[in-house]
Amino acid sequence: MNVIKTAIDGVVILEPRIFGDDRGYFFESFSQKIFDQMVRPVHFVQDNESKSKYGVLRGLHFQKGKYAQSKLVRVVSGTVLDVAVDIRRESPTFGQYVSVELSGENKRQFFVPRGFAHGFAVLSKEAVFQYKCDNFYAPESEGAIAWDDPLLGIDWHLDPSDIILSDKDKNHPYLNDAPELFDYYIDYYAE
Repeated sequence: MNVIKTAIDGVVILEPRIFGDDRGYFFESFSQKIFDQMVRPVHFVQDNESKSKYGVLRGLHFQKGKYAQSKLVRVVSGTVLDVAVDIRRESPTFGQYVSVELSGENKRQFFVPRGFAHGFAVLSKEAVFQYKCDNFYAPESEGAIAWDDPLLGIDWHLDPSDIILSDKDKNHPYLNDAPELFDYYIDYYAE
């Protein structure tokens, strides 16, 4: 596995080794041992999957407090633009983001640590998106920031008229107006 560091410490892109021939391909999509050695120790407890059509934008979401989550995300089919925004107050990269194109073809994965808001936009006709979480979903701890916050300036690679949002995702606060974010020195390993 190739681990690609990004401009924000702790946020990494993973490229698995693909073994292909005329029959198809094989790759190891996750190994706890290799992940712990090459990225950092994280104990994943829940896997999720969603299917979305072109233009769907989900995010920018996070869980706060004791239910904060790290995520390891990937696309099984289709293509998305995946985004992680640093929402740790006093972080030197607060309000900055990393984006990466994930697809069923490139088989890249994206690790989003605790302390980041996460979202993705579907760039293909449809996409099947999977993610591992290191904490269980807790609706009472949900938080989010606006996908179109001008301070963030995220280029979602979509025409704004093509973007499809849930009712909930239409009404999130801008980063500077969000009531609850993270402290810079959050405990990444707490469960």
